[in-house]
Amino acid sequence: MSIKYEQRDNPSPNENVKPSSQCHPCSEYEKIVGSSIVEELRLLAGKLQGKVIQNINSTSVGGGVAEILNRMLPMLQELGVDARWDVIKGGEGFFNVTKKIHNALHGKTEEITPQMFEIFMETSQRNIDEMKIYGDIVFVHDPQPVALIRKKASMPDAKWIWRCHIDVSTPNKPVWDFLKPFIHQYDSAVFSAPGFSQPLPIRQFLISPSIDPLSDKNKDLPQEIIDKVLEKYHIPNDKPIITQISRFDYLKDPIGVIEAYRLVKKRIDCQLIIAGGTATDDPESTKVFAETREAAANDADIHILPIPSGSDIEINALQRASTVIVQKSLREGFGLTITEALWKAKPVVASSTGGIPLQVSHKYSGLLCHSVAGAAFAIKQLLSSPEYAKRLGENGREHIRQNFLLTRHLKDYLLLFLCMYHTEDVVYL
Repeated sequence: MSIKYEQRDNPSPNENVKPSSQCHPCSEYEKIVGSSIVEELRLLAGKLQGKVIQNINSTSVGGGVAEILNRMLPMLQELGVDARWDVIKGGEGFFNVTKKIHNALHGKTEEITPQMFEIFMETSQRNIDEMKIYGDIVFVHDPQPVALIRKKASMPDAKWIWRCHIDVSTPNKPVWDFLKPFIHQYDSAVFSAPGFSQPLPIRQFLISPSIDPLSDKNKDLPQEIIDKVLEKYHIPNDKPIITQISRFDYLKDPIGVIEAYRLVKKRIDCQLIIAGGTATDDPESTKVFAETREAAANDADIHILPIPSGSDIEINALQRASTVIVQKSLREGFGLTITEALWKAKPVVASSTGGIPLQVSHKYSGLLCHSVAGAAFAIKQLLSSPEYAKRLGENGREHIRQNFLLTRHLKDYLLLFLCMYHTEDVVYL
């Protein structure tokens, strides 16, 4: 079988990805987390001198993994850690298959044919042949590059880690059985939450994702910038704004968000923003965007916004302009859009799925829901009780400050890398 193999906006294997130049000195985080945390990062980083950390994923643009790597690598490098980033190469057929694999691992019903597995393996073999593995620690993110472990024999001293950003607690069995032989060859695996993993014969670590509080997407903004973004997208601020910001993905349930909004609209005059973009490894998103626009019909109070990659200030402004932020996912990995919303002290209504309950404690840092009707009820409650909504938002911000900022994430990764050289007395999840 032969498939078309093209680049799709990704760098070629070993054309090292250059992270965002917009980063901040570690010292600037002291005002948020304290000087002792930053000093601890420097101490841990010093123990990794001489080690090269090679990150490998499927896209340099779009999605939470690319966003985290863009923020994390400059800080690791400032701390003196030689951290680098490479991206596999693949064509449309490959990314169509990996999207189905992604959905199937989340538990969604997908038909994965033997031919699709062949496409996955043919592209994987090309990357195996072409990609140079040079890291002392090879940090492979998610299923798309998982087969690179076949190069392990050529790097016998390297430590291989598979980082799974997906909830694989109830995966499609044939897909999981296909991936297991690769995963079992890694030295360790990392998951985002205690309930996300599967029994494995290798060490497992729990490391939750994070946000960068000083990035363009999360830093404080003056009101005039927020107003300009609303003006750009022709969004009036004369009524409450309900917002969901996510990639256009069936698992984010944008149609369900519209249905919940319409239930709220019967009682409270409001407007809805559904904003998001696409990623180079997600060919399905264009179709989802078109279906979402169709579902919005001619409602002038529904704003369906395609936000291109790199529009972090605009996303920040839309979140800060919102009255309530929603994340009505059917399945979710961790849900960094929730982290971003809570950091801005916004009241949140979110599905009780994936890593969202780690962030949203029901009736303390937000409201959890299980259906369209439940989401609508919670949104109405927050719109009708602004003081209650404010209190939930304040609680949420403090919860994020203590648990889900980039400095904590960096510390966990530094400890993970050091653990690769100290295998005694490791506690398995």
